Amino acid sequence: MFTEETVIEVRGVVQRHKHFQLGPVELSVPKGYVTAIVGPNGSGKSSLFRLLLDLSKPDEGEMTVLGERVGGDDRQLKARIGYVPDQAIDIEDHLRAEEKAAFASMWYPGWELNRYQELLRRFEIDPSIKLGKMSKGMRRKFDIALAMAHNPELLLLDEPSSGLDPIAWKTMIDVLHRYMERGDRTVLMASHIVDEVKRLADYIVFIVHGRVLGMFEKDALLESWYALYIEAGSMMASWKTMPGYRKHEQVGAQFKVVTGDVPEAERWCAEQGLRITGRQKLELDDILTVLIEQERLRMHS
Repeated sequence: MFTEETVIEVRGVVQRHKHFQLGPVELSVPKGYVTAIVGPNGSGKSSLFRLLLDLSKPDEGEMTVLGERVGGDDRQLKARIGYVPDQAIDIEDHLRAEEKAAFASMWYPGWELNRYQELLRRFEIDPSIKLGKMSKGMRRKFDIALAMAHNPELLLLDEPSSGLDPIAWKTMIDVLHRYMERGDRTVLMASHIVDEVKRLADYIVFIVHGRVLGMFEKDALLESWYALYIEAGSMMASWKTMPGYRKHEQVGAQFKVVTGDVPEAERWCAEQGLRITGRQKLELDDILTVLIEQERLRMHS
């Protein structure tokens, strides 16, 4: 899919749980970009992160991260990665932030004290506070600072803005933009915040009910998904022959037809003699809603 070097390769990965199956997942994450995994809660985003870090095991398939196969002796590999999990680790609540940082620094050869202190200042974190006494937002800011203090090649961020207030959120966006300026670093993030994905992501991966539904270049995706309003006078035998067709419904004397390929869909309408009366650009959450609906129909068909 990519001409660029990839930093994550997931091939045929399946993980089975009692009431849920992740996969089979096929995924390539390109180096030097921000890739966002988008999907509803319970879709398998966090499960995929844990698999990539070898915190849980797949039942099938294999993965490579930064050129190393996941599942072996990965101490050196993990020293090149920064990770912010979706939930803080409760057993660390008794530690002060400065104690956690001192412990973490021993595991990362690239740890930079000045970088760590700079991030504490940017996020307005008091390192003398115990982790269990921090607010959810403060704990989140500390986890982000800790994950970035050793200048990792790869950042894995699972819902990074959870609990952040608007000012802290803007600071996080700026910090991540600056982190990416060198051009050789990579972020894989899971997020349900539409504005966050739009501000940060270069590529978007949709995952629903454990299935990866596709990977898209963000700008191209948002420019190609539209709802077209078409006069109902001369109804076609099937809307499904429209390029990029996703769904349709009748709205009064019109049909609202969603397409993921608006240039070709408009050309098709012209060839069929159908008059388009309106166009509505779909936002990211609209696109996800359509994909979720289609996946539910697929599962029950």
